[in-house]
Amino acid sequence: MYRLTERNRSIGEMFSSIAPRYDFLNRLLSLGADRRWRRLAVAETIPSTGGRFLDVATGTADMALEILRQKGPGASVAGVDLSMEMMRVGREKCARTGQRRRVAFFRAPGESLPFRDGAFDSACVAFGIRNVIDRERGLREMCRVVRRGGRLVVLEFSTPPGAVFGPLYRFYFRSVLPRIGGIFSRGSAYAYLPESVLAFPDPSAFGEMMRAAGCASVTRRSLTFGIVTLYVGVR
Repeated sequence: MYRLTERNRSIGEMFSSIAPRYDFLNRLLSLGADRRWRRLAVAETIPSTGGRFLDVATGTADMALEILRQKGPGASVAGVDLSMEMMRVGREKCARTGQRRRVAFFRAPGESLPFRDGAFDSACVAFGIRNVIDRERGLREMCRVVRRGGRLVVLEFSTPPGAVFGPLYRFYFRSVLPRIGGIFSRGSAYAYLPESVLAFPDPSAFGEMMRAAGCASVTRRSLTFGIVTLYVGVR
């Protein structure tokens, strides 16, 4: 059994510090595009209606609620996160939308998921795989708990190519975004964000990591000029 490390706790506390304003900042800093990205990611999960879903790094439950919206009344979601405060906000959102009983929240690291083998039809992680310390182990765990033929869907930031847009984006990400995030959140999470994104493997390398973890096939799709990459692995 994998126990929470000091690094796990530190990441959880960092996100807890911005939990009350997390959704607002997501909308602001992405100019609302994060909602579309999540819709596209959930559309890649199976089955199309009903089903059992795992949402790793569930945070304030945006992804979990999008799953329930698309999959209908027969669907259920298990949400896993390191931050108790983020999940508290998520529970409140689920309660306000009448979905509280359909989402179960668990505090656990991505490297040690508290579920049996093949428990879910699909697993997803949106903008959270960067924060899994042992990324290879985390991917293996997600593959383990997804049934054969199910899907692992990962939505993550990437560095866009191009001689013009790429440098402009990196300037925004390194210099502008942390300042805006810092003004509203007064925390370190938005300074940590560009560091973690720029250190993340390129899309091709990450796709290979998913295959090595247990996905029989992996496809990827670039979104919004390469700002985000959507990965779909089939078990």
